[in-house]
Amino acid sequence: MARRTHARRNIVDSIVGYFNPRAGLRRTVAREMLHRAYEGANQRDGWKPRRSGASANADHQADAEHLRVRSRALQQNVPYIAQGMRSLVAQTVGTGITPLFTGPHAAVLNALWTKWAPFADADGRTNVYGQQALSYRTMEGDGEVLLRARTRRPTDGLPVPLQFQILEIDWLDSKRNEANGNNQIINGIEYDPLGRKVSYWLFTSHPGDTWITRLMGRVGLRSESRPVPAAQIIHLFNPDRPGQGRGITRLAPIIPAVRDLHLYEDAEAQRKNLETRLAVLATGDTSALQEDPADGTGEGGDASRTGDLGALPSGQILEMPQGMSFQIVEPKAAPGYVEYVKQRLHIIAAGFGVTYEMMTGDMSEVNFSSARMRQNDFRRDVEITQYTCLIPTLCETVCRMFVEHAYLAGLIESTEYGVEHTTPKWSSPNPLQDANADLAEIAGGLSSFSEKLRQRGYKPESVFQELKKDLETLKSLGILDLLMLLQKGRAPSELDAASDDEQKDAPRKKAA
Repeated sequence: MARRTHARRNIVDSIVGYFNPRAGLRRTVAREMLHRAYEGANQRDGWKPRRSGASANADHQADAEHLRVRSRALQQNVPYIAQGMRSLVAQTVGTGITPLFTGPHAAVLNALWTKWAPFADADGRTNVYGQQALSYRTMEGDGEVLLRARTRRPTDGLPVPLQFQILEIDWLDSKRNEANGNNQIINGIEYDPLGRKVSYWLFTSHPGDTWITRLMGRVGLRSESRPVPAAQIIHLFNPDRPGQGRGITRLAPIIPAVRDLHLYEDAEAQRKNLETRLAVLATGDTSALQEDPADGTGEGGDASRTGDLGALPSGQILEMPQGMSFQIVEPKAAPGYVEYVKQRLHIIAAGFGVTYEMMTGDMSEVNFSSARMRQNDFRRDVEITQYTCLIPTLCETVCRMFVEHAYLAGLIESTEYGVEHTTPKWSSPNPLQDANADLAEIAGGLSSFSEKLRQRGYKPESVFQELKKDLETLKSLGILDLLMLLQKGRAPSELDAASDDEQKDAPRKKAA
């Protein structure tokens, strides 16, 4: 330590220390404290991060494709990763993030949306809410996904002449990095001098369609990338760094850990297979156990050459030749497998951003309090994704294009509109307790009926209209009094009479 400190001293420190040792010591201590202000910045630990100082786009260009391929492999082959992704989609998108249009054309737009939603998919496989789920799943797995708006003809018979096609990010020509006049093409996206997106350079076919590539090669064609206006593309990804133009898979931090655990599980399965097998080592004169070539079972020299004396029969009493000794080989089980796997799965779940129980289905270590607290933390993470990524980037853009195409088709008189989005309802481990808490907040003026309905995944306007309609129907059928009697123990007429009696008694009580 003394030699290291002395090595950091300069000529001024030596001169000051010579004439004033106390001052020289203070200078040395101050310099040492400055040097070790952040232990994480120590360059002597051998840690050298890759591409230090590189931009987000440079990191993406170098690693995104490899991360994407490995992420897909883990989702396809590792059960708990596949289950974690399904749970994440179910909690974030569920049955769909539904819009409610407001403004002068609200009734028309809401009716058009209901009619158009089943036909939103250009591939004809799902509806608009299925596209939300598939887009979000692809975004989390691959890091990003593209939705291309397809304007249709009026003769196609759609409620609104618009459809969306979901494209894997492989369609984007990520290798294209060049200047295009005053614009710059970075990772397949063309930007103008102000940094605004101008176009996306997309291939004419999916690069992974090998049979199409071979077919096109035979006829002298090849898949080329062509610019598509950025106004027709929804590029869905969740940026982690300023200036990031492309997305990175959610599984990036846990890919090495998942792969290592998967290999360990395979090795453990092989070891367990060996543990269940009982073997015998025979020494001495084994000629009597060797196969006889006359019986047609094999050559007599195989046993002496390979050492294999045959299978070990079960449930039999056999007489063994004299002059032989036997040693039983019985592999011992190695403990700690379950504990190690659980510990690694907890780490993987934390990096994945889901709960251990959601990823594995193992509820053995959960009680009500811990489940409630973890659900609240997970819910906040999901709401960040919903309200900062999915709704502004995907849902609101789809609604804007929907309104524009409805206007161009002459279905509405202007493009003036507003929209509110309702996220899926959160399930509760204790619904009665949550309902009482919501009612207490409403009674105390801390929240409104509409806010609580939106939090539960309902549209307030629809609920109020249904309540009004139900009450009018019940009253016209004469059932409302009976229901109130069952709920409160007294009919509405009795409640009104009791209220009148209280009003009459009020002056007398006041006088008394």
